[in-house]
Amino acid sequence: MARRKIFTFLLDRYFAGTAPNGRRILDVGCGTGTMLKYLERYGSAEGIDFDAEAIEYCRGRGLTNVKQASAENLPFSSESFDLVTALDVIEHTDDDVGVLREIARVLRPNGALLMTVPAYKFLWGQQDEISAHRRRYVASQMRDRLGAAGFMVRRLSYFNAALFPAIAFVRLMRRFRPRPLKLESDFRFPAPRPVNSALAAVFGAERFLLNRVELPFGVSILALAVKPARE
Repeated sequence: MARRKIFTFLLDRYFAGTAPNGRRILDVGCGTGTMLKYLERYGSAEGIDFDAEAIEYCRGRGLTNVKQASAENLPFSSESFDLVTALDVIEHTDDDVGVLREIARVLRPNGALLMTVPAYKFLWGQQDEISAHRRRYVASQMRDRLGAAGFMVRRLSYFNAALFPAIAFVRLMRRFRPRPLKLESDFRFPAPRPVNSALAAVFGAERFLLNRVELPFGVSILALAVKPARE
């Protein structure tokens, strides 16, 4: 998946030249556990999710290092982890800064947070409601929230810029249609495989840009931030 290629590309560079021995990783909002398998290359990975069905699904896949918990109250000791991922998580919460502070609590000094959120309030649509989002962000808001939680931002950029014009056009055009009686997911009609593969290749190629520049727009926002060492 293009998103995972972007995440692992950035993490490969962040952890370049260091061994994963003893490194603990937490995936907040692990869902069905797919990202956990990719995080294992960087250390011992475990996950939490608020959804009991997601946790049962993980365990059915043989992932035993998962537990049901909320991002607002992580069931771990302070300074337990070297890396936390929160991929499309904090937009679901009432107190996003509070969640970021809780993540900072469980990170060791110099530990890193890799996170993503959906971008731009004007892109709000049915999928946001189906997904129980509370908000969408602009980059400056995300930078401010990370700073308020005590993080130092190492990389913050929009991403999925290639698909932004098409997605923005569709979302804006839908505002002129009558609201449907039943909300329908954006993913109910997947693109044909060749089209999907081509779009994924274009999207995944953004990882090379993100290693060098911050993209000025995109469907989502990505941040890599670090908990400062003690004075």
